[in-house]
Amino acid sequence: MGVKTMLPSYELGFYALTVTCAVLYSGSGIFEASRDSMNRKAFREGIKPGWHYFGRKMDVADFEWGMWFTSFRNVIIFALSGHVLFGKICSMTVPQHRAVVYMLYGVLAVLGSMGFVYLMIILSHCLVLYSIALAKQKWLCYVAGLCCLASFKVEPFSSWQSGFVTGAFDLQDVLFYGGSGFTIMRCMSFALESSERKEGIYSIFDLLKYNFYLPFFFFGPVMTFDQFHAQVSTRELRRKDDEMRNIRVHALLHVGAIIAVDIFFHFFYILTLPSDLKFMNRLSDWSLAGLAYSNLVYDWVKAAVMFGVINTIARLDHLDPPQPPKCITMLYVFAETHFDRGINDWLCKYVYDHIGENHDNIMKELMATIATFAVTTLWLGPCEIVYIWSVFNCFGLNFELWVQKFFQQEPFAKLEAKMSEAMSRRIRAVFGAANFWAIVLYNILALNSLEFALLVTKRLLLTGFPVSTLSIWFITYCGVQLIKERERVLAVEEEKSDKAKVE
Repeated sequence: MGVKTMLPSYELGFYALTVTCAVLYSGSGIFEASRDSMNRKAFREGIKPGWHYFGRKMDVADFEWGMWFTSFRNVIIFALSGHVLFGKICSMTVPQHRAVVYMLYGVLAVLGSMGFVYLMIILSHCLVLYSIALAKQKWLCYVAGLCCLASFKVEPFSSWQSGFVTGAFDLQDVLFYGGSGFTIMRCMSFALESSERKEGIYSIFDLLKYNFYLPFFFFGPVMTFDQFHAQVSTRELRRKDDEMRNIRVHALLHVGAIIAVDIFFHFFYILTLPSDLKFMNRLSDWSLAGLAYSNLVYDWVKAAVMFGVINTIARLDHLDPPQPPKCITMLYVFAETHFDRGINDWLCKYVYDHIGENHDNIMKELMATIATFAVTTLWLGPCEIVYIWSVFNCFGLNFELWVQKFFQQEPFAKLEAKMSEAMSRRIRAVFGAANFWAIVLYNILALNSLEFALLVTKRLLLTGFPVSTLSIWFITYCGVQLIKERERVLAVEEEKSDKAKVE
């Protein structure tokens, strides 16, 4: 049935009230658990002194978040401020050469932060993949690119290359593997786009301008070469209406998100609590479910802040970068589940859509998802937890199509055709609610731990059955209906906008 199906306002109001009460109830349980565990010996490493005047300590279990706002904060501000300054001067004086300025600044920043040997390693991989691109054979580009990626993700090749980089500082490993991994993805995009070009091939200078754009170099997102080349080659730099205002608003939102996370970490220890499974067993099923869901929401916020800051810089450079990930709260289908939209766009363009085509054929979809998650596993770094995460998410993506195909058969198709559109929406939301929790459980495998994921699954499906299982399912159903309502409103607005353009 169509996405524009409307439900009665009183029904939607009931759903909103139910979800709000459930979130507050679950949140109160997590807050009490955080308060009671603040001084536990098992949590000493994850909880550090914080706001003494409020009597609260702070959850510091996330290495990435702490890295950005302590040891890496000044480096980020200095490097990106310099990039913005030089980029602005260049855009005002010689806009036709701005890509060259970005490249030179990026090369100098990489050289200054990681050293000459690391720069040579990166350049050698760029040269190898550029040479492969000259053959204009896509299969060869895939093989060479994945082999280069494996050399940074699989032992002993990974340690062998990192061993060439002399010196040591806190962020060396993070910057080494971050810059290396994203470099290979960009080089593969360049090689694949070059192989499809009918006349000639892009120059290695184009590859270097693409790869050494500093805001994207170490932490992404990956912007496919065709998009980057087209946007950075534009000589007439014009701002859209209210573009600068939108950039300022987004920058303020990111600052607000950082402050909100800092406040949240002083009252809810969502990252440290799951590390003590004995303590977790004392929590109610509702608190445990809220804790699992909170871990995913936090990881989305972290990705949104990181990519949001980078995207703000890119927009100041007159680029249109990949959007931040879609909030986990707004997801109930596996096809839209991703925390890095740049990598997702890359995988969809070069692997998933390339093999799966229109994603209607079950066998093609199976092959496409297996290939996609095989590349993703290599990108994340092969290990046991990544294997498990990949298998479950690959199964979830295919299971959605299997269920969809099953209910398109008789007599289900006729039965749905006889229903009202509102009733069809309600039934679909029931399945969407089950899918929502499958997404949560499958992804906390990678975001937290296998043991925590198993504990949550056991409590929600086995020991909590039927009361906790059905009640949480109903709450999630209410949430999915609110998501569907938002999708309906957006679809109506988009239709009105399209009509206005035509007229």
